[in-house]
Amino acid sequence: MSQIQLGLRANAAQFSLLVGLNALVGAMVGLERSVLPLIGEQDFGLSSTSAILAFVVAFGVAKALANLGAGALADRVGRKRLLVIGWLFALPVAPLIAVAPSWWLIVAANILLGVNQGLAWSMTVLMKIDLVGPARRGLALGLNESAGYLGVAVAAFASAALAASFAPRTVVWVAALLVSAAGVVVATVFVRDTGAHVSYEQAKHGERAPVRLRTAFADATVRNPVLRACSQAGLVNNLNDALAWGLAPLYLAANGASVPRIGIVAAVYPATWGLLQVWTGWLSDIVGRKPLITLGMLVQAAGLALLVAGGGAFVPALLAAILLGVGTAFVYPTLIAAVSDVVEPRDRASVVGVYRFWRDMGFVAGALLAGFVADAAGAGPAIVVVAALTALSGLAVLATPWRRDVAPGSRSTRSRLST
Repeated sequence: MSQIQLGLRANAAQFSLLVGLNALVGAMVGLERSVLPLIGEQDFGLSSTSAILAFVVAFGVAKALANLGAGALADRVGRKRLLVIGWLFALPVAPLIAVAPSWWLIVAANILLGVNQGLAWSMTVLMKIDLVGPARRGLALGLNESAGYLGVAVAAFASAALAASFAPRTVVWVAALLVSAAGVVVATVFVRDTGAHVSYEQAKHGERAPVRLRTAFADATVRNPVLRACSQAGLVNNLNDALAWGLAPLYLAANGASVPRIGIVAAVYPATWGLLQVWTGWLSDIVGRKPLITLGMLVQAAGLALLVAGGGAFVPALLAAILLGVGTAFVYPTLIAAVSDVVEPRDRASVVGVYRFWRDMGFVAGALLAGFVADAAGAGPAIVVVAALTALSGLAVLATPWRRDVAPGSRSTRSRLST
């Protein structure tokens, strides 16, 4: 225990390895961002937006539940073991996409992809927080999320570019096979568990058992105002991300955009998000979490409004993708840092798991909402509805009393929260 040190510099090698690994986690999902909705239309003849977006629903449910399970099991099973298990779930994704005779097998592959993302991304997040300690938490999460979403962006652009010359489905499954194999090897051979770092940090608060999952769930969902605000903002953030993933490519294609142009828009959004997150994570350590979350949600809403106002034309869509990326960069690492601020180290895994459960249920809500509204009234009205919900979410954060360093489940949780 005496050899354990917290901080970026003291753990630079392992931290850097986890950053690189998270880029691979992001690449797994990025491979689908540009072309999978188009595969539904072109390869399987689907005409219903709701049916096409079923893959996002399946992904969201699986990832949300995996997040919840990962949080509950992290201390008992171990972070590294769950990371490796998460990558093993990714291995069958490529073969299923390759041989799928129907769209529903693609949906099944996305269930496995959701489990992979929930377990693997959750563990890279927790392990980085474990390594750096409280002083640089925002920066650490900015680096983590930056790597992950730059991986999304690069994979989204590359898959769209290659799909202009090769069959889109072939591009997705071949790349997914290579990425998943690399992830399994790196996680198994090179990553070290960070449980000792958690014990070292918790010793300053007094060693004890982690908070029960039901207590963490109640606090992060209802009882703790800061955690409640973060959970709803995370859900709405991924609600509009589901729209950007599943509906935006169809909306642009319906307005005459080519596959390479759709790929550019699909890549610019996570690239902007990824590049800025290192700075926004660091900034949240300086100015606080609440201002960045509020601003980010409002900027996201503006980006979605511009997408509709531009009528699907390429230049307004590109500007909308940049705005959406900027807004998400302010929100994404800051929300996880804010959740971590109000929990003790021993409770971190469970509470972050609950937050990530609600955040990724946003994929489900977004895909269902966008699909049904688009089928009933068109893609434009669906985007407008999501923009309005995003703005309201930001205003809800603005109205929330905010204080850091409040432990969930403690008797003083509600009494110590103030503006």
